[in-house]
Amino acid sequence: MQDHYTATAKTLHWVIAAMIFGLLGLGFYMQDLPLTPRKLQLYSWHKWAGVTVFALAVLRLAWRAGHRPPALPAHMGRLERLAARAGHRLLYLLGLAVPLSGWLMSSAKGVQTVWYGVLPLPDLLDKDKALGDLLQTTHLGLNLFLLALVVVHVGAALKHHLIDRDDVLTRMLPGRGRRRTRFVPPPAGGPRA
Repeated sequence: MQDHYTATAKTLHWVIAAMIFGLLGLGFYMQDLPLTPRKLQLYSWHKWAGVTVFALAVLRLAWRAGHRPPALPAHMGRLERLAARAGHRLLYLLGLAVPLSGWLMSSAKGVQTVWYGVLPLPDLLDKDKALGDLLQTTHLGLNLFLLALVVVHVGAALKHHLIDRDDVLTRMLPGRGRRRTRFVPPPAGGPRA
C-alpha cells in the first residue's frame, strides 16, 4: 500500500477545500445584502461554483473508489480510526449534499441555474415557495454542519502533525509523499571498502 495520496487526490482535495471556503464566505456575505443586481450576480457565481464543487466531489468519489488511501498510522486507537473514517465519509457526503440542497432550493424557488451563464441545468423540482424556504433552511444547516466538520478535520490534521508527529497531514500536502532519490557522487578516489 502506498504511503501518500495520489497527485489527483491531492489536487481534488485542495481545489474542493479552497472552493468550499470561498463558497462559505460568499454565502454568508451575500445573505444579508439588499436585493440589487450585484447581489443577483453574487448568487449566480455562488451557484456556479456550488455546481462545480458537486461535479468535483463526484469525480473525487470516483477516484477514491479506484484508489485506496494510505493506511492510518499504527498508533491510532480503534475509536480514533472510527472517528477518522466517519469524518471522511461525512465530508464526502456533505460535498454532495450541500451543493445539491442549493440546487434543489434554487429549483423550488423558481430560479434556474445556468452554469457559468452558458449551460442551463434542469430544475430538479417544480416551483414551490414553502419547499424552497424549507430547502433554504436545510442548505444553511448543512453548511453550518460542514463548517463545523471542516474545523474538526483541520484540528485533527494539526493534532497529528504537532502532537502525534506522524505523516497524516504531510502526505496530503502538494508535492509531498514522493520518494525522491538524490544523486550522491562517489567519493573522490573511488569507492571505499
